[in-house]
Amino acid sequence: MSRALHLPAGSAGADGFSLAITPRDAGWTYSSLRVLELAAGETARFTTGDSECVVLPLAGACRVAVDGQSFELAGRTDVFARVSDFAYAPRDAEVSVHSARGGRFALPAARCERRLEPAYGPAERVPVEIRGAGNATRQVNNFASPEGFGCDRLVAVEVLTPDGNWSSYPPHKHDERGDDEAVLEEIYYFELGSTGGPGTAPLGYQRVYADGVDVLEEVRHGDAVLVPRGYHGPSMAAPGYPMYYLNVLAGPHPERTMACCDDPAHHWVRASWEGMATDPRVPLCDAEGRR
Repeated sequence: MSRALHLPAGSAGADGFSLAITPRDAGWTYSSLRVLELAAGETARFTTGDSECVVLPLAGACRVAVDGQSFELAGRTDVFARVSDFAYAPRDAEVSVHSARGGRFALPAARCERRLEPAYGPAERVPVEIRGAGNATRQVNNFASPEGFGCDRLVAVEVLTPDGNWSSYPPHKHDERGDDEAVLEEIYYFELGSTGGPGTAPLGYQRVYADGVDVLEEVRHGDAVLVPRGYHGPSMAAPGYPMYYLNVLAGPHPERTMACCDDPAHHWVRASWEGMATDPRVPLCDAEGRR
């Protein structure tokens, strides 16, 4: 494909956002993501337009005002520290985000039709799921999954993968409509940690493949990968470097869903997990903090 699917950190900022992926940028219809970095005492203001969005703290706390309603988000020190609270802003809304001490905030969004009410999502109500087994064990924070929070079209989850483990595995796709699959546009946004302390250079890897799509990229802190179609996975956390990624999905399906189809060549791996223990490091954290 001529359009770049791997967006290194700092390569796709716009309009005051360190990362700005619009449907037009991605060449699709629904899914978008912006990352907002605020200095101490700074306030950002924006309108949601034709998209609903969530304000999700990645690092730091903030106050979110949506059409006159105000929500105080406790946030977190980093994405591995705890499950975060969040705020929901509907389409056609005026939003401001103020951070007294500064921070970094993700704004996953999706074009939608219905205008819902602004809302606060407590960290304690975010469903935390453990998927896989062995060295394919990972944690999924279902803060805006179809079962986790009521949006119109937006689906967004966080995945935390211990260092040395694989996630988004087996590789799967959602680019055709069927009994067990829905058409979804997906964004992966990465942040990486380190078990080696400061001065390290965390890295991981992401695979996406289909006819005309062939991505195997080294991903670093702040990178994003677009998935317009095809199988995606594995997401590989290198030894020493735990991996976080935010998945943003939306599509034309009449109901919110994450329905997908495994690559038939690797579907058998799921059965191999039966009776296998999960990685004891997972969950890495919950709403109370690191485990």
